[in-house]
Amino acid sequence: MCGIVGYTGRNQASEYLLQGLQTLEYRGYDSAGIEVLSTDGALHGVKCAGRVAVLADRCETANLVGTTGIAHTRWATHGAPTDRNAHPHRDCTGKIAIVHNGIIENFRELRSYLKRNGHTFASDTDSEVIAHLVEDAWAGPCRGDLLGAVHNACGRLEGSWALAVVCADAPGEIVVARNGSPLVVASTPDGAYAASDITPLASITSHVIPLENGQYARLQESGSITVYDSDGAVVEHPSAIDIDWDASAATLGGYSDFMAKEIAEQPEAIDRLLKAHVTDKGIKLDELSMTEDELAAVDRIYLIACGTSYHVGLIARTLIQTWAHVPVICEYASEFNYEQDVLVTDHTLCVIITQSGETADTLTAARRMRGMGCKVFAVTNVLGSSAARESDGTLYVQAGPEVCVCSTKAYTAQMVACALFALRLAQARGGMDADEVARHCADLETLPDLISTVISRSWQDKQAAGVFRRSHSALFLGRGVNSTTAYEGALKLKEVSYLHAEAYPAGEMKHGPIALLEPGFPVVTIVPEDRVHDKTISNIQEVIARGATCVAVATDGDESVASLCEHVLWIPPVSDELLVPIVAAVHLQILARYVARSRGCDVDKPRNLAKSVTVE
Repeated sequence: MCGIVGYTGRNQASEYLLQGLQTLEYRGYDSAGIEVLSTDGALHGVKCAGRVAVLADRCETANLVGTTGIAHTRWATHGAPTDRNAHPHRDCTGKIAIVHNGIIENFRELRSYLKRNGHTFASDTDSEVIAHLVEDAWAGPCRGDLLGAVHNACGRLEGSWALAVVCADAPGEIVVARNGSPLVVASTPDGAYAASDITPLASITSHVIPLENGQYARLQESGSITVYDSDGAVVEHPSAIDIDWDASAATLGGYSDFMAKEIAEQPEAIDRLLKAHVTDKGIKLDELSMTEDELAAVDRIYLIACGTSYHVGLIARTLIQTWAHVPVICEYASEFNYEQDVLVTDHTLCVIITQSGETADTLTAARRMRGMGCKVFAVTNVLGSSAARESDGTLYVQAGPEVCVCSTKAYTAQMVACALFALRLAQARGGMDADEVARHCADLETLPDLISTVISRSWQDKQAAGVFRRSHSALFLGRGVNSTTAYEGALKLKEVSYLHAEAYPAGEMKHGPIALLEPGFPVVTIVPEDRVHDKTISNIQEVIARGATCVAVATDGDESVASLCEHVLWIPPVSDELLVPIVAAVHLQILARYVARSRGCDVDKPRNLAKSVTVE
């Protein structure tokens, strides 16, 4: 949820730390801070409410000369986003500083204990207790051993954390620890680095080590990194991954914002995914790590996800049940984790869908299912993520880094990935012969060009955005598989424009939501040429009869829609109606962006949101 960076080496730390925070700002951006162990032997820091740019301005006049430091960009959980609650946090002596991502569940008990023992707190956060626990351990059983002091402190914590800790009396050293929240480290001839994910490291190295749960690492200015397990034993060969994308992929590259850039990258992302998995012999998904017999025996599938990825799951449910004829249960991870009755057989498969691979609720669900003996398969966009490491198999969607907080290219790529999985399952179960699989693959291979066509029509979305200018709410409607497209369109509009929106299956409008309609009220309806087209037209007529303004997503040349709706967002014909959501969603992404920009919103960093939700 928050962004952490750390560096110790031969270069000035502040330059990398600030750059690293800027690349991690999608993880949180309500406050930021930096702490550097200066050449005078003391810690010097700056922290403030606001974004990293505000911090960078304040750092220009600060004494941040030193080659070891840590920094943080925050998404607030405990304590308001203020200067005093920004990280890093120091202990009472001012010699120890920590940055933390996660939630300390027993912080109240720890804070009470520490206060009774003379500690003074300077913030309202749960994180500050960690600095004081390290202080206690450093002054007591672990004097002179920063690793030991951090290990001792973590042994008293309950919850989730990724930590980076520095101490004025341990120059040239950073200790990091991970439990539940992601953390990666990397070594180069210039020093040792730590970060919440690989994005700020891509310009430094192509080789990183993701820490496993319970692991610690000591980073030294020589570039040496030693990884330890939860018992304090050295991990001789920690797992490592190679970054498979160039650092420039996470830059704007001439676009005004990352949302625009990532919308434009969707054809390329989907084409890359298809080329990796569609062969002359059918669907190749070696990542599944399941035999043909195991796939054929699958009798029930749980699809578990949150937010936009949950909408992918709803689409995947339709694809799997239609093509592979396997019963599918799609669940919000946050709700699933508290259900008492979960139906698992020896042949149940759990598929978790998570763009970041670090979504806390989804990972908790995956661990629960594995504990019940269920195979777990992950669909994710991030190489080496927790979801990938903790699953039996992983399908990477290969969309490249997604910096905008609201998902666009990862959403459509995840839908394509799930379509490939559905076809592979159908192939294994004998529900489709080779010719039928090949026909569906050919349909999938048309998607990049279809999406490119939609992107070229963005002027239609720009015109339609004017409908929302004076509105306070909007309604999204769709039928069949495109009811999910309506859910996603409403979510995108809410995320980036702060305009309230609700979505319903179009047939449900008469059962309550129609009371919202009045002259000028915007209603977005997804009405492609499909088996429920005429029924959706009837719903549009009901909307128009109440004086509401209808914006439709419709198939080229549909005069019945054009004659009714004030604005039509045209999509080219899609050969398989089950694939329409992958194309139609792009118009709704573009529309949301234009509405948000007309309202003066920051589309890349919507208020109160963060890219990766790593806390429950």
